[in-house]
Amino acid sequence: MNRIYSLLFVALAMIVVLGGTLYAQDADTLTRDQIEPQYKWNTADIYETEADWEADFVWIQENYGRFEEFEGTLADSPEALLAVLKFEEELGLRIEKLHLYSHLSNDLDLSDQHYTGLYGRIMQLLSEVGAAGAYVTPEILAIPEEKLAAFMDESEEIALYAQFFDDLLRSKDHVLPKEQEELLARVSPMNSVLMDTFTVFKDAEMPYPIVEDPDGDDFQISTGRYYAALYDSDRDFRERVYRGYYEPFADFENTFASLFNGNVKAAMFYATARKYDSTRAASLTPNNVPLSVYDNLVRTANENVAPLHRWCEMKQRVLGLDDMHAYDTYVTLFPAVDRPYTYEEGMELTLESLQPLGQDYVDGLNLAFDNRWIDVYETPGKRSGAYSSGTTTGVHPYVLLNWNGTQNDVFTLTHEMGHNMHSYFTSLNQPYVYADYSIFVAEVASITNEILLLDYLIENAETKEEKLALIETNLNNITTTFYRQTRFAEFEMRAHERIEAGEALTADTLTDMYVDMYQHYWGDSMTVDREEGYTWARIPHFYYRFYVYQYATSYAASQAIAAMIKEEGQPAIDRYLAFLKSGESQYPIDVLLEVGVDMNSPSSMVAVVEKMDDLLDQMEELLEEE
Repeated sequence: MNRIYSLLFVALAMIVVLGGTLYAQDADTLTRDQIEPQYKWNTADIYETEADWEADFVWIQENYGRFEEFEGTLADSPEALLAVLKFEEELGLRIEKLHLYSHLSNDLDLSDQHYTGLYGRIMQLLSEVGAAGAYVTPEILAIPEEKLAAFMDESEEIALYAQFFDDLLRSKDHVLPKEQEELLARVSPMNSVLMDTFTVFKDAEMPYPIVEDPDGDDFQISTGRYYAALYDSDRDFRERVYRGYYEPFADFENTFASLFNGNVKAAMFYATARKYDSTRAASLTPNNVPLSVYDNLVRTANENVAPLHRWCEMKQRVLGLDDMHAYDTYVTLFPAVDRPYTYEEGMELTLESLQPLGQDYVDGLNLAFDNRWIDVYETPGKRSGAYSSGTTTGVHPYVLLNWNGTQNDVFTLTHEMGHNMHSYFTSLNQPYVYADYSIFVAEVASITNEILLLDYLIENAETKEEKLALIETNLNNITTTFYRQTRFAEFEMRAHERIEAGEALTADTLTDMYVDMYQHYWGDSMTVDREEGYTWARIPHFYYRFYVYQYATSYAASQAIAAMIKEEGQPAIDRYLAFLKSGESQYPIDVLLEVGVDMNSPSSMVAVVEKMDDLLDQMEELLEEE
């Protein structure tokens, strides 16, 4: 049932990623009938008509009750076990198509109640199917391992599920008796209370001050406007917004400390209940990610902060500042080249920049571009942002865009096509049971594409200013995705360890911890204001529990892969394509190892450090030119 359950998380993840604004309301936005068909999804690849969707929906309704026929029989014979697994797949194949069609149709116009209704119906049915088959995993785990091994020896079809069974068996020690599992399930809704309270208070109820903007007008601070202001060239304005934004966090520091401590204690409860040694183990072990991977990331980043120190010193020098503060880290050193890009130019840049991945990859991109896998332009009611739909066996993945002609749109297209090709190659090469991939590696393909695009644009920049701006973009990506996320990961780990040891962390303790880490990462050139220490109080990802480290590990893996592809050529391309095709047939750590990236080795992280040093060398050379 893993693939079926994962659809629930797709819906939740979409909400988290896209945030509050769900659809465009621009009066000048084109309507869908004004857009040429080649720029719109062809959902007929899923179902030719809505009547076909309804037929599959009715089939699921009428057949999922057959789960009762298999209950209590799974240990009887290989045939009995295979029967329930095949039945799950039959359900899953149809459910995924139903979900994909309704999900895509709904996102094209979120105000269309008809498709909202379709989506609501499949999500409700999905919940019912999950409940009906909830016994399957516990019953498989109850089969003695030697008997399960004998089943695999007797049946080639059962042997196909060897990795699937191994993944299940890893959780055996952490699956509780039925009554205790039911109790945990009943209290699980309380698990979101702390996150919900944090979100409502921070984003809806907490009062943010008004400061003066560069024109002397009132500027009402909000989270979104805070980030935008940090890029403003007016330093006094940046400082006013920065200090004003953190005022309420200081005012309510004890409330945030209580929420933070409560979140860790809730994580401790679940970790203890499921017999894990720590909250970190409870978060990483289900994905079979060793704690040593997390430790390696934090240790290696800490030992290699010199390029970040160098970047801080360079920014201070180019900006002409006597002292450097956190509110100076986002503003650009060079005016960006302001030019529009058509969608066709975006496709061409994507194709050109990804030539190093080989002809098979480029052929996959052309297949997507030529066959309406992408919905390109913003239309009234369409979901904002961008995404790739993921793996659906038997149906190609789709990409949603809201193209506005910026360089960022080009990067978004390249990023999403990384996800798209990962899903495409996985679905094409794996049986249903393995036709998905772990969240631990989900960003590797997309970030690899972005890295190759940036390298291509830098190599082909027509002016010095354009090249400097692109190098700065690359440096900022490393700063925010590798160093910043690792700093978050280290802070989260240290805080959990101290609370697990019996220490209640006060607001002052948490703030001091963060200030010390920020100083270490940025170096002595940075003047760390007390306000920056309150970052722990505003980051929602700390409530996701050991999630942020994966941004940094994915970036490191992608950087290493891109370097190998450029240095080795075809052997590295072959390994990378094998990674894209592997799905869940192996554990994510092992899949990366076969590409040539050992996440337990410092070398995988050092590749990022070396890249940053190289970029800084390029920038310094350009700045020294007359």
